[in-house]
Amino acid sequence: MRKLMIAVGGSLVLAAPLASADVVGAGASVSYWNSDFSGDVVNKGDVVDIDKDLNMSSDGNANFTANFEHPIPVLPNVRLNYTGISQSGRGKVGLAGFDIIGADADVKSDLDIDQLDATFYYEVLDNWVNLDLGLTARKLDAELILRDLSDSAKVSKTSVDGVLPMGYASVRFDLPFTGVSVGGEGNVISYSGDSLYDVNVYGQFDVAVLRLRAGYREMAIDYEDDDDRLDVKLSGPFASIGVDF
Repeated sequence: MRKLMIAVGGSLVLAAPLASADVVGAGASVSYWNSDFSGDVVNKGDVVDIDKDLNMSSDGNANFTANFEHPIPVLPNVRLNYTGISQSGRGKVGLAGFDIIGADADVKSDLDIDQLDATFYYEVLDNWVNLDLGLTARKLDAELILRDLSDSAKVSKTSVDGVLPMGYASVRFDLPFTGVSVGGEGNVISYSGDSLYDVNVYGQFDVAVLRLRAGYREMAIDYEDDDDRLDVKLSGPFASIGVDF
């Protein structure tokens, strides 16, 4: 992580004097992400597969984004993003059990993952090729609750939380005079056995202040918090609608 942050941070220091918007601008959007879900959750060495054991396979998730850009040199632009993921399932834990849940027990499960990003970035290019580079602070909160259907007193909770620094990059190619563009953006970090990446590619259409976007997003979280670990992957198509001033 240190090498990544030094590399990105160094690039931003060099780019900052030349990277700023021409005018004040702002935008906001809301999107729907239909994602497949796979991976494991670990609690004190006990492992449960959220797809095969808990039958959490796919669901829709909400995403909200807002950004503010300005022409002041050196100061970065700001982008805020919230992703809320909430899934439920009914399944069966394995023969080894899970936490206080006994072997081969039928369970109801609820998994919630909340992510709030604050991204500080510079516009390095702003013509028919648009390139933004920056740093993101991501607040991650995730909790898995398992309830034993045969014994209501047995409820297992597994949770991870933390604030993760991530490198941010966004590139977009505009087709002049059409309002059509294609692009991609992403956040990534990897350090000491933990890793997280969140990337997407998209096609976009702008008409007046309205912005329509559709594409494909993939996110993978491998993060350990004390004896609990979340190792999951989500991927699938998304669509968004927003305004850009």
